[in-house]
Amino acid sequence: MLTNWIPKDSLAALNEGFVVAIMLEANEDDIDKVVEIQRWLAPLSMAEPGVKLFLPYQSPSNPALFFIFELYVDEAGWAAHQETEHFKKAIPQLLPLLKRRERIPFVPFL
Repeated sequence: MLTNWIPKDSLAALNEGFVVAIMLEANEDDIDKVVEIQRWLAPLSMAEPGVKLFLPYQSPSNPALFFIFELYVDEAGWAAHQETEHFKKAIPQLLPLLKRRERIPFVPFL
């Protein structure tokens, strides 16, 4: 199995919950602003009770591309995240800086 190298307790903890994969493509002139918003938003999001992981990544080959791995306790955790003050502050600032934003939810199947 693909996951044999992961201890069973760790796998269970990581594979339980609700995942949202976020793809962002920043406008060329706004890359630094998108980075700044992510640096501000990530620790606040990680402090939420329904959030297990909130990990932003930036592509080394195309700095305008960002991927955010969000792992919530459940779908209600994702809904609660979207109602937080920091989310409601960040999104209106972030959206004008982007060419593209995709949010794709996933649930475990293994």
